Amino acid sequence: MSILTVPTFTNLGYRWHSRSFRPLEADLSSQTVVVTGASGGLGLEAASQLAGLGARVAIVARNQGKLDNAVAGIEGKAVSYRADLSLMAEIRLLAGRILEGEDRIDVLINNVGVLLPERQVTSEGLEKTMATNLAGHFLLANLLIPRLVDSASGRIINVTSGGMYAEKVRPDNLQFEQGRYRGTVAYARAKRGQVILTEMWADRLTSTGVSVHAMHPGWAETGGVSGALPTFDRLMGPFLRTAEQGADTMVWLAAAPEPAGTSGRLWFDRRQAPTHLLRSTREDPADREALWDRLVALTGSDLSDSQGAT
Repeated sequence: MSILTVPTFTNLGYRWHSRSFRPLEADLSSQTVVVTGASGGLGLEAASQLAGLGARVAIVARNQGKLDNAVAGIEGKAVSYRADLSLMAEIRLLAGRILEGEDRIDVLINNVGVLLPERQVTSEGLEKTMATNLAGHFLLANLLIPRLVDSASGRIINVTSGGMYAEKVRPDNLQFEQGRYRGTVAYARAKRGQVILTEMWADRLTSTGVSVHAMHPGWAETGGVSGALPTFDRLMGPFLRTAEQGADTMVWLAAAPEPAGTSGRLWFDRRQAPTHLLRSTREDPADREALWDRLVALTGSDLSDSQGAT
């Protein structure tokens, strides 16, 4: 079975690929992991598993009640930070609270994401899908990178989607201010942008000891999928991955020794995956720089501002 075909995204694909997985044996008792979008779904599953390996997990979401329930249900050391990750002002405050509360950050997992059927604009004037899935990740990572550098051998993991294989980044229309808004396309373009940022961060952090990776969880059964894509959820229900299966590579990238020797890669079921399947989705160097510059303008933050760049 090829690493990237539609059947591999299902639970059948996971069962096939996982035949070669070795048990993950890691002691993370000295490490702190920050996981966004972790009050449920894949984020909560990853946080729970990493706590089971001994890590202190700092989980981030916007609903305090769900955060409280998540912390109560995690076996291990867990703390919560509430923030709306579609708002840049709240992300700046969040980063300040995390830096004040956590002496070290060993892993940042940018997991939070939304898929909206209609175009929405935040109170800061940003299109919400882009703000949550791309600009927010860019800002939070840039603000936390100095602490990741200080902690030695830090890791950033960006959770993307197979939908990005169908789209090209559009730096001149990141917020869908032009043309008809389509939720799945906006989501896929933001996820394409995540993968590009993964490669760009990797280049800029080469000598810092921080590695940056993206991962595709496959089609997993979560509240986000059932809410955003109810027809897909109904038709594919028997074949959707469990949260544990979807989070597996996320946890492996955070804890296993193998990924630390590389950076800027995309992973699927613990294997490196191609970043493009179609020529039409490929960006040129100018597109990449335009994406970075546009996100700097939208967030008011650059990696060089955090003194994490080489």
